Amino acid sequence: MRIAIVEDEALAANYLKKLILNQDILPVSVSDIVMLSSIKEATAFFFQHTVDLIFMDIHLGDGKSLEIFDKIAVKSPVVFITAYENYAIEAFKQFAIGYILKPFDKHALDEVLLKYVTITKRIQDEAPPKQESEEVNRKLKDRFLIHDGHRLKSIETTEIAYLFASGKHLFLHTFQDERFIYDDTLKDIIEKLEAKTFFKINRSFIVNIQAIKEVIRHNSQKIELILKVQSEDQSPIFVSKAHITPLKDWLS
Repeated sequence: MRIAIVEDEALAANYLKKLILNQDILPVSVSDIVMLSSIKEATAFFFQHTVDLIFMDIHLGDGKSLEIFDKIAVKSPVVFITAYENYAIEAFKQFAIGYILKPFDKHALDEVLLKYVTITKRIQDEAPPKQESEEVNRKLKDRFLIHDGHRLKSIETTEIAYLFASGKHLFLHTFQDERFIYDDTLKDIIEKLEAKTFFKINRSFIVNIQAIKEVIRHNSQKIELILKVQSEDQSPIFVSKAHITPLKDWLS
């Protein structure tokens, strides 16, 4: 079981780590615990990785950790830790399963861990059994089968420059400047592409990092991408505000 501790105070972080390692509710080893100390570090980590449970201090050196949820979608359950009660309502708007006030002890930790066990068991019990075809669909694809008129054509994933949704159609655009309609959605197809190569920049576009020619920063909230292959009649491609910070992390 993997656990992330987001805490900028070393003493508090190490104290929590020790309590977690000494509890007997969940199997956790030293290598299972990730230590993060800032909003920037946590945002970059959770953009690329998931854990089973997050312990997060609300006050960090570079701001309130709640800002992380404005930058990226954190899919793991969170236990918030703070010395202030007035953030409880705001914290529980996120996927929070617990709220621990400092100073806390082993009893407080055990309570949230038992709550985590109860919640995850309930989710597992209520979830429908996975079909084999669904698990196959989640695997990364090496190629896509395209219907080109009466012909079938196999497109290697490395040939794809970008994908974009327009109306009810999803278009696949290659580095050879060919465009094909593909029967899928951006939401589903991004799960089938390698995260280090493809990035969803807004609700309509997924781009291959190799297709980016220029990144133009108009201001802190407006970033435009110029692609190596792009139709003349295509509108400028802008990164949505929510994706700007994750995009910078992805590019770096």
